[in-house]
Amino acid sequence: MFARYIKNMRHVNTASFILLVVWMLCACGADTAMKKGDKFFALGEYYDAASYYKKAYSQTAAKERPLRGQRALKMADCYRRINQTQRAMAAYNNAVRYKQADTTALLHLAQLQLKNGSYREAEKTFLMLTDSAMNNPLIKVGLESARMAPQWKAEADYSGYTVKKQEFFNSRRAEFSPALTGDDYDQLFFSSTRNQAKGEELSGITGTKNADIFFSQKDDKGKWSKPEPIESDLNTEEDEGACTFSSDGKTMYLTICKTDPSYPRYAQVATAKRSDASWGKATVLEISRDTLSTFAHPCVSPDGMWLYFVSDMPGGKGGYDIWRAELSTSGILSIENMGEPINTPGDEMFPTCRPNGDLYFSSNGHPGFGGLDIYIVRSEQAPPSAPEGATIDPSPDSKTIEAPSGAVGGASLLTLEHPGWPLNSAGDDFGMTFEGLHNRGYFSSNRGDARGWDHIYSFEKSEVIQTVKGWVYEQDGYELPQGLVHMVGNDGTNKKISVRGDGSFVEEIKPGVSYVFLGTCKGFLNHKEELRVEPVLESEEYVLQFPLASITAPVLIDNIFYDFDKATLRPESKDALDKLVALLNENPNVTIELSAHTDNRGSDQYNERLSQRRAESVVNYLIEHGIAADRLSPKGYGEGKPKVIKRKLTEKYPWLKADDELTPAFIDALADEEKQEICHQLNRRTEFTVLRTTYGMFDAEGKVKAQPAKPTQEEQNEDEDELW
Repeated sequence: MFARYIKNMRHVNTASFILLVVWMLCACGADTAMKKGDKFFALGEYYDAASYYKKAYSQTAAKERPLRGQRALKMADCYRRINQTQRAMAAYNNAVRYKQADTTALLHLAQLQLKNGSYREAEKTFLMLTDSAMNNPLIKVGLESARMAPQWKAEADYSGYTVKKQEFFNSRRAEFSPALTGDDYDQLFFSSTRNQAKGEELSGITGTKNADIFFSQKDDKGKWSKPEPIESDLNTEEDEGACTFSSDGKTMYLTICKTDPSYPRYAQVATAKRSDASWGKATVLEISRDTLSTFAHPCVSPDGMWLYFVSDMPGGKGGYDIWRAELSTSGILSIENMGEPINTPGDEMFPTCRPNGDLYFSSNGHPGFGGLDIYIVRSEQAPPSAPEGATIDPSPDSKTIEAPSGAVGGASLLTLEHPGWPLNSAGDDFGMTFEGLHNRGYFSSNRGDARGWDHIYSFEKSEVIQTVKGWVYEQDGYELPQGLVHMVGNDGTNKKISVRGDGSFVEEIKPGVSYVFLGTCKGFLNHKEELRVEPVLESEEYVLQFPLASITAPVLIDNIFYDFDKATLRPESKDALDKLVALLNENPNVTIELSAHTDNRGSDQYNERLSQRRAESVVNYLIEHGIAADRLSPKGYGEGKPKVIKRKLTEKYPWLKADDELTPAFIDALADEEKQEICHQLNRRTEFTVLRTTYGMFDAEGKVKAQPAKPTQEEQNEDEDELW
């Protein structure tokens, strides 16, 4: 019996020794894994850090409860940062179970429960914090969100938004921050970590490829092309994303994150220039000399004066804040924090400027559904009777408070709105882009994706919007992309509008307002259009044309008709002549030569006399309609100046080429009689040429005349009704 006992004890001792060795090896392996995890965490590579923390956690004995709780906490923090909500909640719950969850951990758990749509559980967790940390504004906001979110979701029918997932743009990885651009908003850029992104290595931050910028083009039938990465030096093996564009579409602002194996990586704002259809390499835009803060998510204001961005630099409200920098041709002039009601102790990110002046952004620091919710800041002028100081609307989804200095649009009040469900969800909703002035476009969200990957959604909200679309172009020529339009309304509107690449512009207009638009371009005469906007029940777009007459080249006066073989103006000429009268009134410092031309049939003397009399007929009409005679010089050239073809005219007559001169020899060389007759018709024309642009500006001694004194603001107000 004794011998059997000794034998059994030997077996027990051997087994215990083996278990001890295994435990020591596991403990050693867990410690090594923790050190590696801490190293990756310090570099911001949370995906790699989480894998080592998970390994260390699994190798930690169950009886080591405090140690398992601490390692679960680190693992949870990594999963939270890479949007793996389910894994993060499980790890935080383990930390709670092992009694290692502090106030910060409980707050993160409650916020994740909100993001998961688990509002009852979130409320319970927030209530656990109320006694010890109720002064934390994020706890107050979170508790309100958990209690009110189900009710807000039930009121979704009142939001007016329609949201659809756009599978065509999406992949099995992440897509985010779409950006529409192009003259007709027919180009969509977005960021993606799909397999087509450059590089072979996976990011230690996310576990996927680094993001590249992808592109899709809409054709004439409204069909989008297959998304492809930008083929230029813009995309690299490092991170590029969250792009936006200047109003002319020639400059891209984006976020880049460079790789450094031994140093934490901070996101930076960069710019890239477009040359023809190709984008150049991204160049860092130095917003601040601060090298230890993040600068990301750029957005340019519609007027091009401000660059909005996100940063955690000192001087903010907490977390990530939205800031803005004043732009100039020489660089950045100043930086300011957007303050309340936009920024909170939470995170405010992904600012977007809607063309109508509203600012959209995402935040987890305001009451919402969970994760990042989209909010709208609208600029409004304070009514004369508004009391001084802040005024707050008690409703949960709208706040109106007095704006800080230099607020959006320079208005007196900012209204903060939460657009509700389904634009917002329990997940992260962010990165909006608009199709012009309409309340439709695209945004990104990770709603419903258990892996936390973002995808692109479309949105639309029906609104009655009145717009004006105009084109600035050379009379008898092509668009003038250097054009500028001055827009003045009797409601106080006063804008300078730079046209797009096709010479067009689109602006929102208000009912009950009268507008004056003045199209201008260097080297051309001005052109004015007036518009009175009446209320409508459906969205409507008004179209204006701004044909600008060249100062340096003859300008054709189209649709001028004379009786056969006479100088008598026909009634059909009245519209064209009245437009010329208006043009001269709009440009009162201009003098012109009014020239008439004939074809080469008939004698030279006869054609010269006929053309002179016709030019004088036009001049007489202009004088009769109020144009000073000394601004007009009639000249008949007969057949002496054959027409020189402009490139625009070759679209109508492809058999002609730009700079062809319709001389008798040129016309006779045409075998087709119909083409010959067309050339004769083109030679028979009436034109004007600008002679001077300083008429009436100097006195008899050659000095510039004194300009009338500028009226005071009181005089302007008294005369406003008369002016309009």
